[in-house]
Amino acid sequence: MTKAALITDTHWGVRGDSKQFIDYFDRFYTNVFFPYILDNNVDTIFHLGDIVDRRKFINYVTLNEFKRIFISRLEENGIHMHVIVGNHDIPYRNTNEINAMNELFRSDNISTYSTATDVEFDGCQIAMLPWIHNTNHTDSMKFIEETKSQVLFGHLELAGFTMHKGMESKDGMDPQPFNKFDLVCSGHFHHKSSNNNIHYLGCPYELTWNDFNDGRGFHIFDSETREIEFIRNPYRMFHKVWYDDTETTLENLLDKYDFSAYTDSYVKVIVQSKTNPYWFDIMMDNLYKENPANVSIVEDNKHMDSLGDDEIVSEVEDTLTTLHNYVETMNTDIDKDKLNQLFSNLYIEAQNMDVA
Repeated sequence: MTKAALITDTHWGVRGDSKQFIDYFDRFYTNVFFPYILDNNVDTIFHLGDIVDRRKFINYVTLNEFKRIFISRLEENGIHMHVIVGNHDIPYRNTNEINAMNELFRSDNISTYSTATDVEFDGCQIAMLPWIHNTNHTDSMKFIEETKSQVLFGHLELAGFTMHKGMESKDGMDPQPFNKFDLVCSGHFHHKSSNNNIHYLGCPYELTWNDFNDGRGFHIFDSETREIEFIRNPYRMFHKVWYDDTETTLENLLDKYDFSAYTDSYVKVIVQSKTNPYWFDIMMDNLYKENPANVSIVEDNKHMDSLGDDEIVSEVEDTLTTLHNYVETMNTDIDKDKLNQLFSNLYIEAQNMDVA
C-alpha cells in the first residue's frame, strides 16, 4: 500500500460542544472520509495536529461521539493512525508531553508524536514534527537540520502563509529551513494553501463564517510519487441565500433554493430586492421548516441590487473583515499587522465558544 490519508485540525468539541457541529462532523466521516479510504484500501491515516479543540479538558459527550464516529472505525477496520501533537492538544504552552491523545487513548491502532521523530511508511521516511514552542525550539531546529527524511509532516506556524481567508501570518517561523524537503505538509492554519514545497492542508470542514465558500476536505498521500490529492468535503455548515423577487414567480423563486441543505446549518439571508413581503415570508417559512441552527437577515439598505456580486459580498462583511477594515483606518503607532492578528485570534476563540 503506497497511499495514506492526511487530515488535520479536526477540533472535536468546537463551538462549545455544539450538537449541530458534531452531527456535521458525523456526516463527513460517515458518508465521505471513511467510505473513501475503505473503498480505496487505505489503512493508514496521518493526523497533523489539533485533534481536539479545547486545550485543558474535553466534554464527556464529545468524547463519546469522537470514539463512536472516529476511533471505533479505526479499530473495526484495522486502520493505523499517526497523530502529531498540535497546539490545541496540549494544556501547557511549554511542553507537548501531556497531550489529548496520550491521556485519552492507549491503542495499538494509534501512534502519538509529542517529540520530533522519523517514521517509515511503505519505504518512505517521514519526519514527524509536532508543535514547536520555547522549550523544544532548539531540539526541533536541530532535528530539521539533521533528519535525512525528504518528506515532513508537521503542525507549523510559518510566516507568509494565509491563516484564513484575507489574513496572512506575519509572525511565525521563517519557511527557509524547510526548503530541504521534497514535500512539507502542515496543520495549524485552517485555510488550504501551497507555496512551492510547503502545503497547508486546511481544516476538513467549515467551523466559522470566515470559512464560507473556502474549500475543505482531506488529502491522499502517495509515498511513491510524493504527491498529495485533495478530496473535497461536499458538506457545508454556512450558507448565504440571495433573495430577489423581481421578474419571477413565487414557484420559480422557491425552486432556486435547496432548503434541505440548510438543516442544522448557519444561514445568512441577503435581501437584494423584496417587492412582495408575502413571498418573502413564504420563503422564510420554508427555510425555518428545515430547522437551521441559526438564521440572520441582511436587508438591502445600501442599494445592493445595483452592485455586482463581488461588490455585494464586500458590502455584506463578516465580523472579521469589519475588524480588519477598522484597524486599517486607525491612527495609531501600534503595528497594524500584529493588531489584526490579535483581533483574528480573539475572534476565532470567541467563535469556537459560541454555543448557539
